Amino acid sequence: MTTAPTPTPATGCPYRLDTTGTDIHGEAAALRALGPATRVLLPDDVPAWSVTDPSLIRRLLVHPYISKDARRHWPAHINGDIPETWVLRPWVDVINALTAYGREHTRLRRPLAAAFSPRRVRALTPQIDTITHSLLDDLQCSGPGEVVDLRARFAWRLPLMVANIVLGIPEHLHDPFRDAIGLLFATNLSPEAAQAAPARVYDLIGQLIDHKRRTPGDDVTSRLIAAHTEGTLTEQELADSLILLIGAGHETTVNLLDHGIVALASHPAQLALATSGEISWAQVTDEVLRHQAPIATIPARFAVREVVDEITGITFAAGDVLVINYAAAGRDPGSHPHRPDDFDITRTTTGDHLAFGHGKHLCVGAELARAEGRIALAALFATFPSLSLAVAPGKLAHLESFISNGHERLPAVLGPTRSARPHAA
Repeated sequence: MTTAPTPTPATGCPYRLDTTGTDIHGEAAALRALGPATRVLLPDDVPAWSVTDPSLIRRLLVHPYISKDARRHWPAHINGDIPETWVLRPWVDVINALTAYGREHTRLRRPLAAAFSPRRVRALTPQIDTITHSLLDDLQCSGPGEVVDLRARFAWRLPLMVANIVLGIPEHLHDPFRDAIGLLFATNLSPEAAQAAPARVYDLIGQLIDHKRRTPGDDVTSRLIAAHTEGTLTEQELADSLILLIGAGHETTVNLLDHGIVALASHPAQLALATSGEISWAQVTDEVLRHQAPIATIPARFAVREVVDEITGITFAAGDVLVINYAAAGRDPGSHPHRPDDFDITRTTTGDHLAFGHGKHLCVGAELARAEGRIALAALFATFPSLSLAVAPGKLAHLESFISNGHERLPAVLGPTRSARPHAA
């Protein structure tokens, strides 16, 4: 594994983020050493701040003068200085709850939050369980010594199949969405590929909307279409809200399962605590989220006017770009004083993380992702108690992204099966 780029002093040239995401936690540690927030360069040398301190992150996420709306509060975007081919443009050009500010954020978030209420998540639990075990049944067709890619055949498929139910995605669009979503998170694409990726997703979103207009159902897409018909959402807000749900929601859960499998297969003593019931799968899931934030760094926020953080003394000038480094926050020594870089499901601070955001910007699908993590990890290791990685964890190839924290593949040997179903509560 290569090391993160050598950091430069905060008073000198900014730290250039590694767009390949080769060593997310090495880079996070280097940035943390430069202070609670430090100047960095995004792709194409776009200047920004990387915020790594969890307390400062919490303050900024709820600050009234920190916006997510590039169209209103990023001068470089407003003046046309950001090229159309910029690899992060899809993250700032969409119009949904991810990029909205103030009342607009409240308006765009409201229908999404209603769709992922605790009651709706509880109602989905039997379906998540059924999907999980259908995937495990498929895996059992492999020989006990055969190497299988658990990211492709389990971690990737389960959240997408759940999303298909939640959003009412027809079967003929399942595979196209699967193939198109991942490119939205790559941060090292060529300019041409960077433009093509969102275009393909928008085409699929258009097909989904057309299908659900003809055949509405009891699903989130139909509810959002109804909101558009009532005048609550514009056509672009409708499409971009679906991109948020399909893209960001899916990727988060895939990486949660990916890292959960790696961590538990690599720590058999801790796995035994979970499978015996001594440590709950809910606590296991939170430690995975803390240790490996599924979204390592999320762009972007903008200072509406000069913002001075009274605790750190850091001044963000009007128009400054901020990116939030959740990977660094999860391993903050102040929040997790006992070996923060170690995976440890017994620690008392497993739930002290920001993997799903904070406050009014907490991910609406957080509880659904947690439910999928609990159910899937418990069932996988109950079915394959001897599961082992086919390569050392340090040899797993990381996704080429500083946004999405996951692996390209997850080769594993399943071993003999055991059919008893676990209780994942």
